[in-house]
Amino acid sequence: MATPSGARGTARPATDNPQPATGKAPLVLSGATVVLPTGTVKDGRVIIDGTRIAGSAPENAQVMDVRGHTLVPGFVDIHNHGGGGASFTSGTADDVVRGIHTHRLHGTTTLVASTVTGDMDFLAQRAGLLSELAEQGDIAGIHFEGPFISPCRKGAHSEELLRDPDPAEVRKLIDAARGKARMVTLATELPGGIDSVRLLAEHGVIAAIGHTDATYEQTVEAIDAGATVATHLFNAMPTLGHRTPGPIAALLEDERITVELINDGTHLHPAALQLAFHHAGPDRVAFITDAMDAAGFGDGRYMLGPLEVEVSEGVARLVEGGSIAGSTLTLDRAFQRAVTVDRLSVEDAVAALSANPARLLGMYDTIGSLEPGKYADLVLLDHQFALKGVMRRGEWVVDPQLG
Repeated sequence: MATPSGARGTARPATDNPQPATGKAPLVLSGATVVLPTGTVKDGRVIIDGTRIAGSAPENAQVMDVRGHTLVPGFVDIHNHGGGGASFTSGTADDVVRGIHTHRLHGTTTLVASTVTGDMDFLAQRAGLLSELAEQGDIAGIHFEGPFISPCRKGAHSEELLRDPDPAEVRKLIDAARGKARMVTLATELPGGIDSVRLLAEHGVIAAIGHTDATYEQTVEAIDAGATVATHLFNAMPTLGHRTPGPIAALLEDERITVELINDGTHLHPAALQLAFHHAGPDRVAFITDAMDAAGFGDGRYMLGPLEVEVSEGVARLVEGGSIAGSTLTLDRAFQRAVTVDRLSVEDAVAALSANPARLLGMYDTIGSLEPGKYADLVLLDHQFALKGVMRRGEWVVDPQLG
């Protein structure tokens, strides 16, 4: 296991109590550039009263001058396997909370915990543990990535544990998650794939197309059956061809699909990211981390499910075979790269990291933008878009660094 490095802290379980915190004065963050759904406001302010954003400032409000900074909504990660040395697939409950807190230190105020391919009974057991954390508000739900994926596009998944997406087994995982299953990644071209997509849609669970060897036509069929997400578009699927366009063309062209992108400079060439934004548009892109244990922790040897991973210079690869094995990305880095390297607008970056994933999860009424009535989840950035503060539910996770 790697030795610790990077941002860490004492993990604290989340609270989703919507009532104002007792004995705590409302807070006005004043003078910042504030990114709102209606546009960016210079010299704006955000008012926090208890756990929520308020529309007006009470007389007893404290004022914090944050001029020269930018305020954006807290980031929402719908695909994340761990961090801080902790795995969401194999760690204890305390380990999982530590991993969650690591990502909060980097601006992710809402997180869906992802598993990797494993034995069905083991995955059902993990679903039980993770559902308890979802019930107490630590995570927004569970994403099952595997075992219902293609052996041709397995990536960092154990081939001997892969299986066809039998709807009965898909249902077993949904039931084990006790209403907290958010998403299942499937190779929908496999036997049972289309029926499983329909089952997921009927139960309000996102069917995501990924780790797939599907043709264009098979992908269209899966979308028509109810699939709504492309799991890390471009990665673990056939390349885009002029005679055999494969899944990428179908996923980009259909307005019903939200495309995940891993913007770490390793998984995607900048031109591929620009292609996705151009064809899908900024309202259909969700930046994800696909993070594994090493995120916010450091280089070294790790386990991803039953497979050993070597992390070197921040890039995770399987020891056997060398396949990319998730990432060490955090969403503050994804945001900064989007606006400084990829030259996306701040508004488009906010959509990809906050608003779009919040809408996808059906949580946009409470998170995803800086609007009155929503949770006070926000990230404070400096003029170079480096993280300087994180607030979740009205409490500072990272105290503002305003020097």
